[in-house]
Amino acid sequence: MLFTNDPNPQLDYELVCLEYMVPSNHLLRYVDQYIDFTFILDLVRPYYSESNGRPSLDPIVFFKMLLIGYLYNIRSERELERAVNDSLAFRWFLRIGLSGKAPDHSVFSWNRKNRFKGTTVFQDIFDRIVKQAMEHNMVGGRLLITDSTHIKANANNGRYEKREVTCTPHEYLKELEQAVNEDRVAFGKKPLPPQEEAETKIQKVSLTDPESGFLNRDGKPEGFHYLDHRTVDHKYNIITDCYVTPGNVNDSVVYADRLMHQIKKFGWEDTLEAVALDSGYMTAYVCYRTVDMGIMAVMPERSTREHAVFSKEQFRYDKEKNVYICPHQQELTYHTTTRTGFRDYKSDPKQCAVCPLLDQCTTNKTKQRTIQRHIWEDYKEQVCKNSQSETGKIIYALRSQTIERSFADAKVLHGLRYCRFRGREKVQQQVLMTATAQNIKR
Repeated sequence: MLFTNDPNPQLDYELVCLEYMVPSNHLLRYVDQYIDFTFILDLVRPYYSESNGRPSLDPIVFFKMLLIGYLYNIRSERELERAVNDSLAFRWFLRIGLSGKAPDHSVFSWNRKNRFKGTTVFQDIFDRIVKQAMEHNMVGGRLLITDSTHIKANANNGRYEKREVTCTPHEYLKELEQAVNEDRVAFGKKPLPPQEEAETKIQKVSLTDPESGFLNRDGKPEGFHYLDHRTVDHKYNIITDCYVTPGNVNDSVVYADRLMHQIKKFGWEDTLEAVALDSGYMTAYVCYRTVDMGIMAVMPERSTREHAVFSKEQFRYDKEKNVYICPHQQELTYHTTTRTGFRDYKSDPKQCAVCPLLDQCTTNKTKQRTIQRHIWEDYKEQVCKNSQSETGKIIYALRSQTIERSFADAKVLHGLRYCRFRGREKVQQQVLMTATAQNIKR
């Protein structure tokens, strides 16, 4: 049995150096070596007063401590304060030494609710880390891969009420309206008058977090969620964009704007060659915007449901005559262009009435078949060709090792399965800091 003469060795005084007490291969050593955080001072300078009030916490310490919480999935700010006080590596990283004390947890909530509320500080920090990755040649800017994932809202799924919600018109609808009227004029139709009345819908609205959205999709958990619309660069899987929406927003709605946001911010006008997307983005507008910009878009078509009658794919489109040819070789001619951007092609009911394939073609009492073709259908067909090509198949296969891996890492290691806060702005901050932590690890 080993005995000691010191009744309480915990009270011994020792001369130690904190530098030697942190392992040489510790993650925070690499972060400290390769990431330059000095840019934070310039970003937050407008939100601090140099002449009024007590001396504030060093902004670099503030954000580095936040980063620790996201790197090590420490959800609670109180727990983060305790963890920093207990960890030698955290103390070394924050430069507070052995005798210093971690900032109080209330500092974080106050800054989030007051100093940085309504600002772009977290977005700016994320962007600067991406630019540092670009300086290290870790971002190619040639192939971007985008998808979305759901994040469980900090809300009770049972506490909600049904409300009539006014749906804000999407920006692309103005572009669509102009294209529709141009198409109608080209075919001798009158332009449609502007649609002034806003659309309203009955939706479930959470009483806990009203800004979240009720997710109800096949294969997804039902309830109140947010969506993280994320883009990664395929070279080293660096996350280049994160944008949070309520869980009931379609993936394709925000895609075009976020793509342009990245192209302008990072100067990829001449470098971006291709994008890979899931089938949820396969809309005429997304196809139109990507092809129009000269980008090779790769996304699979949505699985088609079984039809009791001939499907649209069984009709052949004759571009020169602008007609559809049915399986019995009869022509469906142009009728009109709808407000939603579809051209209606209709058959001759007299010919359909004596057609031997009538029962297989339509159940319409008027014995007339209608086929719709979007005014941007040519762009969709081009994207389908991209996806079916050998290059397209190789590009789409990269999703599993890039964007899907990025989401898995965020949820398993960094706590992105659940929202830490309530409200879209705060969830956006969580997503940006999570993505920043992932990029720094890269």
